[in-house]
Amino acid sequence: MTRTVEDIRRVVNRLGNLLIEKNERYGDSALDPIRLFSRSDALEQLRVRIDDKLSRVVRGKGLDDEDVLFDLIGYLVLLLVAMMRKNEG
Repeated sequence: MTRTVEDIRRVVNRLGNLLIEKNERYGDSALDPIRLFSRSDALEQLRVRIDDKLSRVVRGKGLDDEDVLFDLIGYLVLLLVAMMRKNEG
């Protein structure tokens, strides 16, 4: 196994653990939001969160911040999950 493969697995495993930890901590709020104020579906809410993270990166407040990048990638993964679920149903 190459170093690159090991590094990819390390990053992907870390991302998976982060997503699972946040899901357990906050409930399934990204894919099944309570919707107290907003009536937007989970797909649209995830797109807004992604836009917010990208805005911070573009404004120079996150490009070098590992946590911001993990959050962004995490939201993209959750968006894919939401899209897959929508296509199933």
